[in-house]
Amino acid sequence: MIRAAGVAEVTDADFEAEVIGAELPVLVEFTADWCPPCRQMGPVLSALAAEEGQRLKVVQLDVDTNPETTLAYQVLSMPTFLVFKGGEPLKAMVGARPKSRLLAELDDVL
Repeated sequence: MIRAAGVAEVTDADFEAEVIGAELPVLVEFTADWCPPCRQMGPVLSALAAEEGQRLKVVQLDVDTNPETTLAYQVLSMPTFLVFKGGEPLKAMVGARPKSRLLAELDDVL
C-alpha cells in the first residue's frame, strides 16, 4: 500500500485498538494501491495529519489486505473516508476531495 507520510496504517487485526478505542476522533481512509484518486489523497492526508494531529488521528486501511473491516463497514468505493468518534462511525465521505473541503466536512467532528 502507498502510505501517506505521517499517516499510520491500520489492519483488521488492530482496527479495534487503533480506531474504535482511540481517544481522539479518527479519520479512516479506506484505500487501495490500484486506485488513482486514493494516491491523489496522500499529500492531503499527510498535511491534515500534520496540522490537525492534536485534534484528529488520521489512518489508512488497505481494502485488499483487510477484507473484514472493509466488509463490516460496507465500503464499496475507494477512497471512502469514515470518521469515528467514541468508537462509533459518525460520518462517511466517498471520493477524493481537496483539503479545504475535507476540513470543512470534518468541522462538526473536531
